[in-house]
Amino acid sequence: MELWNSTLGRGFILVGILNDSGSPELLCATLAVLYMLALISNGLLLLVITMDAQLHVPMYLLLGQLSLMDLLFTSVVTPKALIDFLRRENIITFGGCALQMFLALTLGGAEDLLLAFMAYDRYVAICHPLNYMVLMRPSVCWFMVATSWILAFLSALGHTIYTMHYPFCKAQKIRHLLCEIPPLLRLACADTSRYELMVYVMGVTFLIPPLAAILASYMLILFTVFHMPSNEGRKKALITCSSHLTVVGMFYGAATSMYVLPSSFHSPKQDSIISVFYTIVTPALNPLIYSLRNKEVMGALRRVLGKHILPTRSTL
Repeated sequence: MELWNSTLGRGFILVGILNDSGSPELLCATLAVLYMLALISNGLLLLVITMDAQLHVPMYLLLGQLSLMDLLFTSVVTPKALIDFLRRENIITFGGCALQMFLALTLGGAEDLLLAFMAYDRYVAICHPLNYMVLMRPSVCWFMVATSWILAFLSALGHTIYTMHYPFCKAQKIRHLLCEIPPLLRLACADTSRYELMVYVMGVTFLIPPLAAILASYMLILFTVFHMPSNEGRKKALITCSSHLTVVGMFYGAATSMYVLPSSFHSPKQDSIISVFYTIVTPALNPLIYSLRNKEVMGALRRVLGKHILPTRSTL
């Protein structure tokens, strides 16, 4: 095929799930509702954690970072997908594609590591409660947050630069919701087999150790929980842990399918559906999973709304 100089051409064409759907208008409306839900729920959770002093503890510091990552992650992908569908124009420039890939990889990688740190936080809180404020002191928490962002940033930068250096053919259509490594490599007019192996190795390295740490943490937590004398304490610990495990299952299931399973096990259309799940559905559900089953968050929400919203209404 003739090479296509993407830096001079109009750009790539994102053929996402909306274009391949049998009911694109209904799906577009559903994605728009999920995006608004993600904005409102994550925004409220961030507001409550920031403004309520009782939530200024390690667990909610990490939870606030998760909400921030989800809010940014879904905003990198969803608005453009919806606007492109409504305008009937799915073009993304070469630079825009590179930026979208970099941001998505950074936010996805940071969330991957953060979920492992959140599991460690729960392990310390339940298995070593007397040492919790020492092991999870503020400097340790901010180190965890910084590590998540920095490692994800460096990994995303390397992958983005290397992926976008390939020459691309005139088949400009990316059959995916966003610019990601696997669908872009299908357009490359060069041998990408070695790099695909490196992407697989990096995917395993980035996903499997944190997942193994999460599973190990929760095995120890469950062992401790079932030996608790208090039924109330056991119930509270199980509710908190089940919320976290639900989030972990959604995120790691989608990410593993995309970056760890061999490409022969999933088609481009399946990849596009999976991308909708971890870029739109999961960010919308994460804060609901954590907040609706958490009495402390719901109590803080009532306090913040009662303090800052209701007095304003009463003066009108």
